[in-house]
Amino acid sequence: MLGFFSFTEITDPSAHEAYNAWHQLDHLPEQFTLEGVRFGQRWVRSPRCRAAEVASAPLLDPFHYMTLYLLRDRDWVPPFFALGQRLHDEDRFFAARRAVLSGPFDVVGSWAVPRVAVSAGAIPFRPSHGVYAVVGPAIDGAALVETPGVAGAWQFADGERTVTVAFVDGDLWRVADTLGGAVGDLGATPEWAGPLERVDAFRWDWFATLTPQ
Repeated sequence: MLGFFSFTEITDPSAHEAYNAWHQLDHLPEQFTLEGVRFGQRWVRSPRCRAAEVASAPLLDPFHYMTLYLLRDRDWVPPFFALGQRLHDEDRFFAARRAVLSGPFDVVGSWAVPRVAVSAGAIPFRPSHGVYAVVGPAIDGAALVETPGVAGAWQFADGERTVTVAFVDGDLWRVADTLGGAVGDLGATPEWAGPLERVDAFRWDWFATLTPQ
């Protein structure tokens, strides 16, 4: 299994609704036409999430959304990129965006709490209220799942940095408060750490107050 991340900045403040419509109704569904794509989901770094995060280095400070795809293996990376190129050629790509960090990451760990019953491999497929992500040096991912409200966690690495994603089925903000106070004890200082809200279809108004009138 392979994770492919994209931490995306929307470069036009007025384009969030258009971006969400494109990604959720066009781009994301198209990825599932590839047999090698096992999972795809996107989360938003809303203003409330920004207020709850505990670390943000210059590289990741601009991002608004985190997308994660799970591919069967590295053999599916070329077809994944080829589909993106085809959609770009068909004028089905979104211009007012840039990926501040993206690429394939190996899965290096997965955990599930006993109460959820499912295996660690099933955790991303369970419904959740959001995630808590930590980007940077490796941390103790197993410790994240000891937090009430966390169903499980997956950890990814690309040789340069590690991304640990805790899937939250409890109250996202309580989990963020708990993990925000503990993240420094789990490993080295992260490049970014904080909660991300789930993206629900047609509910894309987190940044409406930031949009010029």
